[in-house]
Amino acid sequence: MAESDTIVDEHFIQPVKAPFQVRLEEAIAAGAMALLCVITMANVVVRYLTNISFAFTEEISVWLMVVMTLVGASGAFVKGHHISINFLVDRMKPATRWRVRLSGLLASTVMFATLAVFGVRMAYEDFRYDVTSPALDVPQWLYTVWLPVLSLLIVVRLVQLVFVFLKQKAV
Repeated sequence: MAESDTIVDEHFIQPVKAPFQVRLEEAIAAGAMALLCVITMANVVVRYLTNISFAFTEEISVWLMVVMTLVGASGAFVKGHHISINFLVDRMKPATRWRVRLSGLLASTVMFATLAVFGVRMAYEDFRYDVTSPALDVPQWLYTVWLPVLSLLIVVRLVQLVFVFLKQKAV
């Protein structure tokens, strides 16, 4: 395909350099993904060789996927890869575009802060009423406590982005 035949307009794909490091998110996601791969592979091998399934691994796998989703969201916000409606926003006047993007960051911050508050309440209720997980019979709060912790990580990253965004406007 020739250079002029490209389908994607270069305006829509702009490499974004993260304003600060996201090594924590990348390390957690890599660890969760590696553990998920090991668990899934072990389950497949055991099922193939013995016709017995490690059904209890589903509980851990779901938890690992939630962890990967939340740390992935944190990294996506920092790198500017989060979901946005560029088609409309890019056609606005610069001042309006800036306000819309700032509003989006603030709305995301409020949403993840709310998720953290309700996540704390959920984890506390699991702890308070001694709820156990269905398959492994371990305390459920060991799984649910990560929702508010990782939501707060996202809030911290979003607040950092708001400050970077405001600083860029001041320059």
